[in-house]
Amino acid sequence: MRRIVPTDATADRPDAAGTAGASNPPTSPSAEVRHQITVPDDVSMVALLGRRDEVLRAIERGFPAVDVHVRGNVVTLIGRPGDVALAERLLDELTEIAATAQPLTADAVERAISMLTSPTAESPARVLTMNILSSRGRTIRPKTVGQKEYVEAIDRNTVVFGIGPAGTGKTYLAMAKAVQALQSKQVNRILLTRPAVEAGERLGFLPGTLNDKIDPYLRPLYDALHDMIDPDTIPRLMAAGTIEVAPLAYMRGRTLNDAFIILDEAQNTSAEQMKMFLTRLGFGSKMVVTGDVTQVDLPAGTHSGLRVVQDILDQIDDVAFCRLTSADVVRHRLVGDIIDAYARWDESEGHHLPPQPRGRSAAPRRAPRSSGEAPA
Repeated sequence: MRRIVPTDATADRPDAAGTAGASNPPTSPSAEVRHQITVPDDVSMVALLGRRDEVLRAIERGFPAVDVHVRGNVVTLIGRPGDVALAERLLDELTEIAATAQPLTADAVERAISMLTSPTAESPARVLTMNILSSRGRTIRPKTVGQKEYVEAIDRNTVVFGIGPAGTGKTYLAMAKAVQALQSKQVNRILLTRPAVEAGERLGFLPGTLNDKIDPYLRPLYDALHDMIDPDTIPRLMAAGTIEVAPLAYMRGRTLNDAFIILDEAQNTSAEQMKMFLTRLGFGSKMVVTGDVTQVDLPAGTHSGLRVVQDILDQIDDVAFCRLTSADVVRHRLVGDIIDAYARWDESEGHHLPPQPRGRSAAPRRAPRSSGEAPA
């Protein structure tokens, strides 16, 4: 697929004695090497380098110690052997992605570099070209190794728990798999549910009927649906019962057959609610449970069902737990940094803070009065 011509980049430079072209010993880790890579004719250089060379600029940012030169379809890399070898692997992966006609971006380069420099055997090209769903002119695919493993776990298992911080695609990828299963007729319907638990606000203060009060809690699920299905068809599918979006309380007493069921924000379920939900599973169905155990909004003293279930079902066959991390965040780069910063704070001092009361603010507790202090 490519032709590599390794040479000693120091051969054309004067040596310490000022003699050009003097013979040099085999390259040391600090010596520079030159590799030339010929891109296959069936791969467009415009597709490989990106619009206005944005991919090329991202490669240069990722390998500041490597000089990258492009002439025609030949890419020349100059730098230390280890850096050049890694840049060469990156170009190999990007060439494979470009050959699939998938647009390359600076973000894809950054994610590919992250995969190549992490302790994983997963190929960036296999991750970034794994298509889940194509809809409305766009393709949904995993962007990290953790997301790919999560998607593959959904394919292999009946019940999957996606646990991780905000922005890791837990719910979005589960929704994409649900729509894919519906379109391929693996299931007859999709059920989406969330517990209606407030994050500091009070549900009763919202205006309108019960459905109006519940709707804001289900809005993220509607938003994801609109990204994957023609918005004009969603009301028809919901009226026919093919797609159902409902609060968790509406699941009690039901048996759900031939359905793809997603429980979102599962950290806000109690242990009893989690048991109730999981036992709704019927024949021919698949369940995905998503949540972030660091963002529990339950009243003080109530154990999160998502935390408890990890100990209960960890050894059960056909049940998988996928734990995503800040490395799998696909939102703004700062989101991952914020998550890591909060994790460090929790480990250092956050867990020493007393639990805060929920709902109406409590009056600050006064220290006990000394014997000489007059009552207020």
